[in-house]
Amino acid sequence: MPSGPLLLCEDHPSPSPPPIILSKPARLSPKEPLARRPPLLCNPAALTNAILALEDGRTFHGRAFGHTGTTSGEICFNTSMTGYQEIITDPSYRGQIVTMTYPLQGNYGVNPEDAESASPHVRGFVIGELCEVPSSWRSQQSLSEYFTEHQIIGIEDIDTRALTKHLRDKGAMRAVISTELSEEDAIKAANEAPPMAGSDFVREVSTPEPYLWEGESRLWTIPSVTTNQETNYRDLPPVKYRIIAYDFGIKHNILRSLRQSGFEIEVVNARTSASEVLAKNPDGVFLSNGPGDPAALTDIHEEVSQLIGKLPLFGICLGHQILTHCFGGSTYKLKFGHRGGNHPVKDLRSGKVAITAQNHGFATNDESLPDFIEVTHLNLNDNTVEGMRSTRDPVFSVQHHPEAAPGPNDDKGFFDDFIDLIESAK
Repeated sequence: MPSGPLLLCEDHPSPSPPPIILSKPARLSPKEPLARRPPLLCNPAALTNAILALEDGRTFHGRAFGHTGTTSGEICFNTSMTGYQEIITDPSYRGQIVTMTYPLQGNYGVNPEDAESASPHVRGFVIGELCEVPSSWRSQQSLSEYFTEHQIIGIEDIDTRALTKHLRDKGAMRAVISTELSEEDAIKAANEAPPMAGSDFVREVSTPEPYLWEGESRLWTIPSVTTNQETNYRDLPPVKYRIIAYDFGIKHNILRSLRQSGFEIEVVNARTSASEVLAKNPDGVFLSNGPGDPAALTDIHEEVSQLIGKLPLFGICLGHQILTHCFGGSTYKLKFGHRGGNHPVKDLRSGKVAITAQNHGFATNDESLPDFIEVTHLNLNDNTVEGMRSTRDPVFSVQHHPEAAPGPNDDKGFFDDFIDLIESAK
């Protein structure tokens, strides 16, 4: 072969380049007939048209991936650009169909290390475009394969911008994804689905038996010769305090963060009585995140109320809302909720603003709180309560998720604050 450049002329035209084989065909309009749409090579549901129907009669047409059939739930949207696996496996999404506003999903696949629980909890997943071939050395399967394994229905080719604007205007509502119902029947099914208000999904996601958290909690790092770091993990600190964590739908990364802060954690069922907790003689109690309507959990309010003043308490998300009710306050349903990794929250004590990760559809009514409860944090988008503490008892809580690394470390200090609270109480 000549080593110099190849010179071409009209008598010797350039050879045709080899065909490029794509793993996924070019995008086509959702309105194009199914027969003209080439199949997705890795997707068992690729030849199945699907419909997304909202209870107010609005419909969207797309293609199913993962599983087929019919599913219903409250539809909401999340503005995060990454983290679809954490969202899908977050128990707080129990009973909900999640719309991702970022258009491409599935591009780095799925792996067990990033899961927030043992299985997915979303009722359905709505996206603009599915990536069929993940590009990550950590990926163990594609998003479509994961949904097929767990029988979750996804729908792609949806105009998620139009859908999100509709939900912002009309509010979160019941919806159905179906590969088998007509538009009329799908809208009817959406209207017959149970509402989120008054729901108790905590019963479905809480651990049936208590257990000690022994999952991998070490901080991941990059091996470095200069620091003599030979592994991908940093050593954990010694245990300082032993706590009880109420599982209302607890995320694994909350448990990891608590262990990284020096806690030994025993996780208990959401309906564990106050007397059982006190009998274990812990140093403190953590109230976790979780799904559903906090006002519906009246039996849980009663038990947690009996712990206030006897042990230091820290609550996140649903745990924050449960404390609101324990203090005699009330919660209300937000129009479309806060879900994403870019919500600004102001600490009213220091004036500092943190970028936070959030996932909740209910909020604390600040006017319902008693005088001994100080609101410590506000959401700068709508001035809703994002944190509070008791001036009477060792109790504090936040509405957002400090473990989710949105800033990435803007919010991590709350776990250290829990340590300080326990030490001051002692």
